[in-house]
Parts: sequence; structure tokens; C-alpha cells
Amino acid sequence: MSTTGGISYMQAVTEGPDAAASEALATLHRVFGYEAFRGEQEEVIEHVVAGGDAVVLMPTGGGKSLCYQIPSLVRPGTGVVVSPLIALMQDQVDALRALGVRAGFINSTQDFDERRMVEAEFLAGELDLLYLAPERLRVEATLDLLSRGKISVFAIDEAHCVSQWGHDFRPDYLALSLLGERWPDVPRIALTATATHATHQEITQRLGMPDARHFVASFDRPNIQYRIVPKADPRKQLLAFLREEHQGDAGIVYCLSRNSVERTAEFLSANGIEAVPYHAGLDAGTRAAHQSRFLREEGLVVVATIAFGMGIDKPDVRFVAHLDLPKSVEGYYQETGRAGRDGLPSTAWMAYGLNDVIQQRKLIQSGEGDEAFRRRASAHLDAMLALCETARCRRGQLLAYFGQEPPAEGCGNCDTCLTPPETWDGTVAAQKVLSTVVRLQRERGQKFGAVQIVDILLGKRTGKVIQFDHDQLSVFGIGQDLTDGEWRGVIRQLLAQELLAVEGEYGTLVLTEASGTVLRREREVPLRKEPKKPAAARAGSSGRGERKARTTAAELPAELLPAFEALRAWRAEQAREQGVPAYVIFHDATLREIVTLRPGSVRELGTVGGVGEKKLATYGEGVLEVLNSLDGSAPAGTSAPAGDAGEDHWAGPVEEPEPEDWM
Repeated sequence: MSTTGGISYMQAVTEGPDAAASEALATLHRVFGYEAFRGEQEEVIEHVVAGGDAVVLMPTGGGKSLCYQIPSLVRPGTGVVVSPLIALMQDQVDALRALGVRAGFINSTQDFDERRMVEAEFLAGELDLLYLAPERLRVEATLDLLSRGKISVFAIDEAHCVSQWGHDFRPDYLALSLLGERWPDVPRIALTATATHATHQEITQRLGMPDARHFVASFDRPNIQYRIVPKADPRKQLLAFLREEHQGDAGIVYCLSRNSVERTAEFLSANGIEAVPYHAGLDAGTRAAHQSRFLREEGLVVVATIAFGMGIDKPDVRFVAHLDLPKSVEGYYQETGRAGRDGLPSTAWMAYGLNDVIQQRKLIQSGEGDEAFRRRASAHLDAMLALCETARCRRGQLLAYFGQEPPAEGCGNCDTCLTPPETWDGTVAAQKVLSTVVRLQRERGQKFGAVQIVDILLGKRTGKVIQFDHDQLSVFGIGQDLTDGEWRGVIRQLLAQELLAVEGEYGTLVLTEASGTVLRREREVPLRKEPKKPAAARAGSSGRGERKARTTAAELPAELLPAFEALRAWRAEQAREQGVPAYVIFHDATLREIVTLRPGSVRELGTVGGVGEKKLATYGEGVLEVLNSLDGSAPAGTSAPAGDAGEDHWAGPVEEPEPEDWM
């Protein structure tokens, strides 16, 4: 499909960039059903169509796929897409075929005859897009096949997988520089949803694209509300969050361990939330079945490790929740970006506590890798902790991390903007904690974790306190001005500010080089106040009121809801019959526009965003029949579609005492 029904590719090249841009826009309208490109899309597409290499950083849901799909349709030949997502290739191809795009894939899930058929279609020039896994390009037979066909563009999706410092490193990506060596005249486009400047440069270097033009779209996802709550009883907090704000919504819950995944999925299911687990310890068949259910069913929750989610195109994921602290801002951004791909209001919610910080510090110190690796992992964690502990706009913190300008007045759609946290001078509290650590080490030669430190400060005569005579220390009971939870918050924030460190297998607390500046009163320690109410109730109350207001604004008027639900039911039936996810038929956003416009003919339906020629021909009459049945009207006539119709596009400050024996 190297023409758009208007001018040919060669005409576009001959007539100049304006003609090429016109052809790309016509393809967007005819195939995908949208009237205009978004953000950087147009500039990227024009560059690649003209034969240039590109490295594209664009957030999940920002329209990365169009940046290689349209050049593949406009340029002569087949676009070859390198994707690490074998389990999702079928769904990706199904979605393209529903648009009238000739797409196929070659991977290990196919039998001999299926693979041969796709190879024949490629060689005959009957494919617009061909999906391959990166390991497939290490097979000489695959390289030979590609050499015998006509390739329009190479697209390297999820390009951050080439970064050996990244959270999704795939060794097979390191060999992809051969594409430029073997096919120097074929433009290449490398795409990722998240990368720091360092990762960006690593992508360019390892893929052998020194002359590529770099495009960096805004990392802002204004429809996502970022919320981080202090961890108390995380599963119960999660349940309250889902019941109060996302009952019946599809979403993803991330946990650090497989055991936590299993127990959380069981807990949610036992409490009326339909949930399934997903982690690398499950057999391949179970993982595939759970992934398929998530894509095809509405309202299912997947509880997963980071093994799940890359490449998931489901547009109506309404929330992403974290019950454990992610290892990096990149990982957090990538995972939360799976919510709200359709642009509708969604939530990125995380429960975060002291044990998260201790556990992540322990993992870095005890993990594999050299000192350079540990330094980099620590830097990643420090940035993540800064995001969690900030009293400023979280969205601004995220954007600044990726080198972009934060909103001057705050975003108005994160917890720190909606309910600004209070801060207080925690210098004295910090001195008390650090002094306790000093007394234990210097007077007793002992090291203990946070629980023992807090018990000593609160003057609790627990079994362990009595066993080690810690009630005889001068610091025993000096911290009764704060609660247990508040002291845990102080320790958590001291760890985040690197005024305390974690050591050894048992997570004992030790001083750092910076601790002395606090003990000597050379440095102040500002801290966030810990909430007095249970975290779940606080999040549910303050967040829920705002959420309700935002959702109500985004929802349809009551009189349009019956039509919307009727179209959803019709869409679900179509999806079941065809064995594809519901969003392959139409996105929710498209259905919303349909019931708002209430088209009376196929021609009017063709003006809706996301309804193009192929879908108009396939589903147009069915949509109108549903609408007419609600009106009590006769089925719509068979008016012909317009030739250019579009398609699926804590307590207050403490008084400083006089210097005492505990200092």
C-alpha cells in the first residue's frame, strides 16, 4: 500500500516535502480516521518518509506507532517492525488488519505453513507491515528473506531495551546495528516511551545511528493523576482505592515479588475485585491466558511484577497501582504510562513506606554487579525517593527528571498540588535518631534496624529492649513527642536524604558521611509531616472528591449514557465473534464521540475520529442500527461512504530542647 488513493510515493518525492506531507495526512485520514497529527508526529513522519533516520522519545499513548506505520504505508515496500513482544504480535496485527492494513508477523508461535505463507506475502509485496522479534534477526534465514524483498522502513520499537543500564534490557537488541550496515539506504526509526538523556545517547550509539535526527516529545500525561500515599496496610489501602474510585475498571497492580503478586491477586478476588496474577514463575500458557483475558475483557485487574505490560496497547486502563517502590523513575514512568492511553482521566497510585527504602537499599548492596553498577542503581533509587518525598508538584518533578520544563504553577492534578503537604523543621528529630544509632554503635558495638530504634526513642520496654539493656541508654524515651508512625516517617526521610544508610542482610541502620553535619547542627533537616489519619482513609477522602469532580466532567451527560452502553454491548459482541479485544473494534473515545454527534448516516459517521474507510464499511451500518433502535427508528439506509471518509485514527514542629546527654 504505497499510494493513498491520491498521489504516489514517487510523485510525492518529485513534487517535494509539501506533497509528501499531504500524502501522509491523507493516509492518516483514510486509514486511521483522524484529521490531524498530534505533537511531533507530523515532523517525525515527514523526516522518515523522506528517507531520514530518527530516534523518537514519545510517552505511552502519545502515538508512537503512527510514526512508523504511516511511513510504511506511504513508502514503497514493507515496513519491518522489530518488537520484543511475541505474545502481543497477534493482537497488534489484528488491530492493523481491522484498519485495512496488510500486516503479518513471523515468530516462534507459528507452524511451518503459517510462517511460509507470511514469507510468501512479504516477497510478493503483499504486506504493508511485518513484525519480527529481535532474536529472529540473528537467524541468517531471516536476513536472507529480508534481502529478497522490498523494505520501506525499519522500526525498532521499545528501543530502550538496548540499554544495558535499563530496566528492560534485551541482549538481542545489541545486534540490531546490522540493519544499518546491511541496508544502508533504508531509513530506520528507533522508538521508546521513556529514556533519560544518557539512555537516549546509548540508544543512538548501540544501534549505529550517529546521523539520526532526535525527536523528544513532551513527557507530560495531563490526564494521569499521580498519587503517593504512606504505606500502612497496603492491600487494604489498595482495596479501598479500587472500591471508592475504580470499581469495575481495568487496571494493573505492580508488586516486587512473585509471592506478593499471588497473595494480592487472591486478596482482591476474595473481596469482589476480579484479578489474576502475572509473573515469570507462572507457566507460559497461564501467562498468555491472563494477558489475553486482560486485553479482551473489560474491568479485569492484573497483579504483576514488571514482567508484564510492555507493549500493551489496551487504551482503557484506568489505573496503575504500585504496592512496592519501583527501582527507578524510568521504570515508574514506563509502568504508570500504561494507564489512560485513550486520554481519559486515569490514576497512578502508589503506597510507599520505610520498608520499601530499606529493601531497595539492601538489594543494591547485596546484588550482583560491580561498584559502577551499584552507584548507578543508587542514583536511580535516589531519584525515585526524591519523587516520593517531594513537597512540590510530582508531575513537575517527573518532567524535570527527563530534562523538560515543569509547570510554573504546578499541574493541579497530583496529590501534592491538590492537597499540598505540610513541612516542618525535623532537625531535632533527626538528631535524636542519629544519636540513638551512635549510642548503640559506640557504647554497645551494636547495630539494629528501624524497629529497635523507634522502640528505644518511644521508651518501650520490649523483650529485645530489655534483653540488650537498651532501656539504660541515655536516649531511651527521648522521643515520646512523636508517634511510632511519625518516627518511621522520620527514618524513611533520613534514608531518602542519605543521612542514614542501610547495611547488611538484616537492614541495620548506620551513619553516613553527612550525618555528622546534622549532629553538629551545621545543617537543617526539613521533613514532610506524616498524616495523622490512616493512609487509606486520607487518600480515599481527599483524592475521591477531586476524582469525582474530574470524572464527572469527563463523563457523558446522563441522557447519552444509554446509547454509550448500548454501543459498548454491541462492540463486545463484535469482539467476541471475531476473537479480538474490544478496542480493536472502536476505542471508548470513539464511542463517546459517536453518541455525542449522534450521526444519522454513514457519511456523518465517517466524520468521527477513529472511524475510517475500512471500519466505516465494516461497522457503519451496525452502529447506526444500534442508535436507531434506541430512537425507535427504522434501520438506516445504505448510503455510500464518502471517498475520503476517515478511519481509526505528622505532628507539628517540636521545640528544640537544651543540649542534653543524648547529643
